[in-house]
Amino acid sequence: MSFMKRISFVLTCATLLANLCAAQNTERTSQGIKCTTQGMDIRVEFYSPSIVRVYKTPVGKPFDKESLVVVKAPETTEVNFSEQSGETVLTSSILKVLVNPTTESICFRTADGKELLKEKKDGTVFTEKDDAGTPSYEIREAFLLEKEEPVYGVGQVMDGKFNRRNSVHRMQNENMFTYSPYFMSPSKGYAVYWDNYSISRFSDTPEELAFHSLGHCADYYFMYGENPDGIIAQVRDLTGHAPMLPLWAYGFFQSKERYHTQEENLNVLKKYRELQVPIDCMIQDWRYWPEYQHTDSAWNSHSFDPERFPNPKKWADEIHKLNAKLMIVAWPGFGTHTEQRKELDAKGMIINFDTWPPKSGARPYDAYNPEARDIYWKYLNKGIFSYIGNDGWWLDSTEPDHIDRKESDYDLPTHLGSYRSVKNAYSLMHNSGIASHQKAQNKDKRVVLLTRSGFIGQQRYGSNTWSGDVMSTWEMLEKQIPAALNYTLMGIPNWNSDIGGFFANHWNEGGGARNPRFQELYVRWMQFGTFCPMMRSHGTEVPREIWNFGERGDWCFDAQERMINLRYRLLPYIYSTSWDVSHNDGTFMRPLLMDFTADKKSYETGNEFLFGRSLLVAPVTQPEMTEWPVYLPEGTDWWDFWSNEQQQGGQTVKRSVTKDILPVYVKAGSILPFGPQVQYSTEKNWDNLEIRIYPGADGTFILYEDENDNYNYEKGVYSTIRFHWDDKARRLTINAREGSFPGMLDKRKFKVVLVNQTSGTGDKPMEGGKTVNYAGKKKSIKF
Repeated sequence: MSFMKRISFVLTCATLLANLCAAQNTERTSQGIKCTTQGMDIRVEFYSPSIVRVYKTPVGKPFDKESLVVVKAPETTEVNFSEQSGETVLTSSILKVLVNPTTESICFRTADGKELLKEKKDGTVFTEKDDAGTPSYEIREAFLLEKEEPVYGVGQVMDGKFNRRNSVHRMQNENMFTYSPYFMSPSKGYAVYWDNYSISRFSDTPEELAFHSLGHCADYYFMYGENPDGIIAQVRDLTGHAPMLPLWAYGFFQSKERYHTQEENLNVLKKYRELQVPIDCMIQDWRYWPEYQHTDSAWNSHSFDPERFPNPKKWADEIHKLNAKLMIVAWPGFGTHTEQRKELDAKGMIINFDTWPPKSGARPYDAYNPEARDIYWKYLNKGIFSYIGNDGWWLDSTEPDHIDRKESDYDLPTHLGSYRSVKNAYSLMHNSGIASHQKAQNKDKRVVLLTRSGFIGQQRYGSNTWSGDVMSTWEMLEKQIPAALNYTLMGIPNWNSDIGGFFANHWNEGGGARNPRFQELYVRWMQFGTFCPMMRSHGTEVPREIWNFGERGDWCFDAQERMINLRYRLLPYIYSTSWDVSHNDGTFMRPLLMDFTADKKSYETGNEFLFGRSLLVAPVTQPEMTEWPVYLPEGTDWWDFWSNEQQQGGQTVKRSVTKDILPVYVKAGSILPFGPQVQYSTEKNWDNLEIRIYPGADGTFILYEDENDNYNYEKGVYSTIRFHWDDKARRLTINAREGSFPGMLDKRKFKVVLVNQTSGTGDKPMEGGKTVNYAGKKKSIKF
């Protein structure tokens, strides 16, 4: 035997011996394996046939972790074990996981062998790190993606980009930037959630996609859903399903920074009612509390200033008598003069850095501590919820704000470790405390939370994240859309922005709300807001109430009123979509790639989206436009919502746009319910809905109805009516109603319209059609 052959033989034997030793160090569990290799203890476990958890710790350094995000317990899953080319293979009915016991690399495939994702060889690295006096690690986990494979998620990032390939992000939740360590691959049908809450780094380069975090373990979940809807269903299965919001939460909200007195707030609502412009909710921003000795030392005291808010119970009652709701702001930080601060300080439940407002001495409470969350609710409930009966919470500064920050501030202790190690989950924990306490106390009011930050899993609390204190510019309006779409692709369906942008002082030189350039921006932003899960006007420096822009008959007033009225006429569609989100793990703001995965152009189209499953929305985000390019995905025909003109998919059309409309298209085969014109969401029964059929394909729509609030729907107290359109037969079938609830309509009429170019304008009642008397039994209508 030659020298080189002897060397090769020795190396081969050594490799076989290493593999044998590694295999002998592999222990099977009921739904996975444990092994020790490359200086790590590794556990691979099926949580379901579609979800796999990978958990790694340095050898001899076990860590007992309780996830803040994952609520799913492993379900019983049949897993088959085998050996293949020195690798341990775990196979469920859906996934195949290959574990290399020598290199510790893990590869994920479909059950029939299609490769989905694999770890980079030697991609897991633990580097010892001192975390504020606690031994810890800087952890890196790296994956290999195909060169042209697009990924999404990561968070709400204001950079104008949609596809997150070839990007690097410091994942630190702050005002306007909301991150979660998660990415989705729609073309391959999987997602990865890296279960870590520390200030982290996401990086995608030609060599690898990697997470870099602080912690004691490498812990991630691989989820396979085959398509984007399936992926989001897996995310919600793992991290929590989204509850129904009440019907009023889909109406119009008015706010400003700030209403100084209860009368000012109430009079705004009264003027909307006098003008007969629909509205459902008034919001009260900060400093309704006492200003102790003209300072902010009573900041966020959860009490009302006796001079400016002399009778807050009467104020709330008057709002309710006017058929509207009241949302109150609450902050995570407390001034030095508040009872909350004194009690929390005494118990070591304050994180000792300065938060908003500057130079006030206000500091945030330790939201990671369950007792601190109890204390927070105790005062919030006594001072506001049980006292005045408000309907929702605006949770501002949930990152939270950090004034005059120092690096040493991140060493500060919390209930769960250093602030640095858990910072990104602050909003999740703060939202969880308020939502869980309110729901436990009052089952008649669904929790409604408006929050400035978020984290994966927060969808289970009814939280609606807004994009933060954004500038009132065209550039920022344009950035809202891809930021929102990436955020919702993380499985968090509720998102909105300040209509018009928050900071608007630079428009005052030209007349503020009467500045024609600001008016155009504001209307375009409102058009976008009409097709967001929450439609909310808010900002500072320029008042946003509709009459500030002019009178009825002025273009800017009329354009806003048109959008608000359209929002209310769409409520049956929106509320049924909310049911789809809650019951079927659906999504409100759907990037085109969700419904048109086979259309490669959809992967780079981040400036338009589907609102629900039928309406394609293309917001106009540049000034003085007379036409706007709209990409219509291939695979279906599209109907122009305004003109009823039919267009073929797979092309970009240039839609003419006046200042009072934006391009909206309806997918062929859609069944769209239109409600009555109302002043508030529950003013009229849906006893005579207009049912629009947009022909060109078969279609189905489920009309959902319940008591509009409370949690009885969780017990099955609701009804659904399934509509099906057979395009070839030109027949609409209205199936028998399923379910019931108190106050349900036993009899009703449907005006069924088969849309064509002579039907009428999209936001007005359509002409013609057939009237159907419906009493809950199956009906069929032939056209």
